[in-house]
Amino acid sequence: MQTGILVSLAAYFVLMIGIGLYAWRKSTSDSEGYLLGGRQLSPGVAALSAGASDMSGWLLLGLPGALYASGLVEAWIGIGLFVGALLNWIIVAPRLRAQTEEFGNALTIPQFLANRFPERATGLRVVSAIVIVAFFTVYTAAGLVGGGKLFETAFAALVPAADPYFTGLWITAGVVLAYTMVGGFLAVSLTDFVQGCIMVVALVVMPFVVLTDDGGISAVSATLNSVDPGLLSLTQGLGFIGFLSAVTWGLGYFGQPHIIVRFMALRSVADVPRARFIGMSWMGVALLGAIGVGIAGRAYVEQNGIAVEDPETIFIVLADLLFHPLVTGFLLAALLAAIMSTISSQLLVSSSSLTEDFYRLFLRRNASEREAVNIGRLSVALVAFAAIGLAADPESQVLGLVSNAWAGFGAAFGPLVILSLTWRGMTGSGALAGLVTGAAMVMVWIALGWNAAFLGGTGIYEIIPGFVAAWAAIVIVSRLTHTGPVKTAAAE
Repeated sequence: MQTGILVSLAAYFVLMIGIGLYAWRKSTSDSEGYLLGGRQLSPGVAALSAGASDMSGWLLLGLPGALYASGLVEAWIGIGLFVGALLNWIIVAPRLRAQTEEFGNALTIPQFLANRFPERATGLRVVSAIVIVAFFTVYTAAGLVGGGKLFETAFAALVPAADPYFTGLWITAGVVLAYTMVGGFLAVSLTDFVQGCIMVVALVVMPFVVLTDDGGISAVSATLNSVDPGLLSLTQGLGFIGFLSAVTWGLGYFGQPHIIVRFMALRSVADVPRARFIGMSWMGVALLGAIGVGIAGRAYVEQNGIAVEDPETIFIVLADLLFHPLVTGFLLAALLAAIMSTISSQLLVSSSSLTEDFYRLFLRRNASEREAVNIGRLSVALVAFAAIGLAADPESQVLGLVSNAWAGFGAAFGPLVILSLTWRGMTGSGALAGLVTGAAMVMVWIALGWNAAFLGGTGIYEIIPGFVAAWAAIVIVSRLTHTGPVKTAAAE
């Protein structure tokens, strides 16, 4: 059995590295090629790359686990994310693709903001780059912890002489580093495309097989109703604050650099509608599949008297129990794909900020394209090793910081990106005020514990006050500092 799993995983790793080598030959001769794939992504690749880099292990571990434990009420997070992603494609994608090219052919979000607001260029580039590198190092560590725990849970027999957690940590990091450092953005995007396909196939196959084994939808409903009728309710125990905190996860999309950078890399603005259709179709199927895994998996466990210690491992448990080893290997590769697609995107965005917004800004303004690409590769490695250090303790709370980092990015960059693309009256001072206010509000909210309990009641997700405060800061400061004509947006 273990041999079949190992064969599937080995084939997956070879495919990822092969794609990296292909991308190395195609698009790593200059910074635009290494960091944005030469702005030549097709709609399908851009759409699935954005989706795969977004969802990470949360799609196959976190969401099914939440539904397994609490029922359909947890689906509101997925609904909020779907609506947020759709609005991101409608509001941000076409404008960002046009304006990043018009304003100095910007290769990073900090560079775009600096070009858009030259009066506060240095401040915007430095502060936004610090936020990106700091949060993405933690994000990357969380992904590596996921890879380590996957090996610890499912592959212990494959590495009996070693610590499976650290083996998984280094294998995950090593493969991601190999194709990201070699092939840059094109490698990351193409591997994301393949990984997105693997993920969605797994999320269609697994709930279908589980439902078949359970006896169908009616049998699943009967089983869950006998355990707790609330498991199939979208409103069981859900108050207004809980509902608001769940659906406002979607606000985070507007400020996630590793997602919106895909919009910058599209071939043209004309490709946005097709990419949006592909991306949202993929996301809808994937979310429904994840919901199916959690709900049908709970019924399967109840019917068969199986003990599941950690709800977030339900995907791994079902893969091991219900499928041939080769298929199990494919399904576990899908889980690794979810983890690795996000890690590679975060590493590359962090690398681009270190290269373009630190090295070229302060150390070597006249660095050659070859030098910049090599510095980009070195930066990928540096961020990865820092993340490995954070992930070295499997009992660390790194994974718990993911929702906080999502809120931090969403609040710091969300209002900033939306208004910089759509409002002509925005100023550089307003942009800097919004960036600092959004990040600070999220950190203060978390530090005070108000995301867990607010004024004695239910906690409020920190992205809500952070997003509102940043938006208000941008508008107020921009109106106070607007003294004349400002650069207009390219596509409104």
